[in-house]
Amino acid sequence: MSADVTRESNGAGKEVCPICHGAGFVRLDVPVGDPRFGKAIPCRCKLRAIQERRIAALRKTSNLEHLREMTFENFKTEGPEAAEVSVALQEALNAAREFAADPSKKRWIVFTGAYGCGKTHLAAAIANYRIERGLPVLFVVVPDLLDYLRAAYAPESPVTYDERFEQVRNVELLILDDLGTQNATPWAAEKLYQLLNYRYNAKLPTVITTNQSIEDMDPRLASRLRDQDLVLTVPIYATDHRSKGKDETFGILSHYNRLTFETFSDRRGEIEPEASKRLRQIVRRVQAYAQNPNNWLVLRGGHFVGKTHLAAAVANKVLRSGKIVRFVVVADLLDHLRATFQPGSPVSYDQRFNEVRRAWLLVLDDMSTQSTTPWAQEKLFQILNYRYHSGLPTVITISKTDWEKLDERLKSRLSDVSVCEVIDIDVPSYRGTPPEPTSPRATTRRRP
Repeated sequence: MSADVTRESNGAGKEVCPICHGAGFVRLDVPVGDPRFGKAIPCRCKLRAIQERRIAALRKTSNLEHLREMTFENFKTEGPEAAEVSVALQEALNAAREFAADPSKKRWIVFTGAYGCGKTHLAAAIANYRIERGLPVLFVVVPDLLDYLRAAYAPESPVTYDERFEQVRNVELLILDDLGTQNATPWAAEKLYQLLNYRYNAKLPTVITTNQSIEDMDPRLASRLRDQDLVLTVPIYATDHRSKGKDETFGILSHYNRLTFETFSDRRGEIEPEASKRLRQIVRRVQAYAQNPNNWLVLRGGHFVGKTHLAAAVANKVLRSGKIVRFVVVADLLDHLRATFQPGSPVSYDQRFNEVRRAWLLVLDDMSTQSTTPWAQEKLFQILNYRYHSGLPTVITISKTDWEKLDERLKSRLSDVSVCEVIDIDVPSYRGTPPEPTSPRATTRRRP
């Protein structure tokens, strides 16, 4: 039988296979002693039809009929915010492709990120890739999975709960979409733990998408998801693609893009030479941080001494590497969070809050006395406490006056020299009085 099968018409406009002429089977031209002599075997057209039916059946049982258009080829890594997210999205796409090709290399992959950032698209693309190759996969939204399991208790259920649970936990590839959106009942928590613990111990390939942080999950699940030998965590920092045109400028550096290290002045000739020299030393230390952001950097000093310029310079430097950066004045941040409670807000509170606390680099400018209200103190503490424990790069500017008024919980984090480097900028204000007779000092407290 020829490897190349062409089509011909049967006269009624319907194409038929020129080899089997629509019969579906052929006999090979082989010698009499060949075991295949005289046996009818499926023609290539028959095999193709069988494969198409198999794929259609797999797609139906895998809950992917409505997601069949989500592929690697149409996953967008560039757009209006390409300067910030294209590199991260491309890395996520590459990780998804590699996992789909061979899940045995890294048994689990977890996509984290805000609503609408592309997590489900990549998870569905993995499933579609596998199904097109005739490989079984089950794609299910977590709340739907729990409903599916509960339905097995119904008297009219065609299968028992144990049978249904066994089908799910032993499927060759399981994709759980939106982990964390389920109703957090004790029963739901226990079922999810049993399911994931079984697959974890059996090292069965599993894909998870979630907008929760791992730290916020059931500690039993969190401990397994932190296992870097088994689990690859892929954060997606893009914002919600479904809300394009709605408040896209939050935390973006468009108003500060001219504040770079190249445009920062050491004020030679304006302030005393020793102060100018120390200012240059500070710039070098901040540049070193921008080159390899690690832990936290606090720029502390009076008003108009260059704190905001240096913080923006760090942000612009990191932004060019493709990382997600959020630069926001603290008072504006609190206003943005409050605004999410307004009717008609384009984003939810959770979306806005998570954009801030999960950004790869967060710059909080002017940590001022706006933080004195209990609500504001609590929100800032939640954001910074999350980033403190997650080790996410963070830059903060603050005046010495406001430093003394900080919530003690925040001050304790900022005073941890193993995590936070505080640079004091003790130079005259750009808009202030002339330099004092004695040389002002610019001191740097370094990590031990």
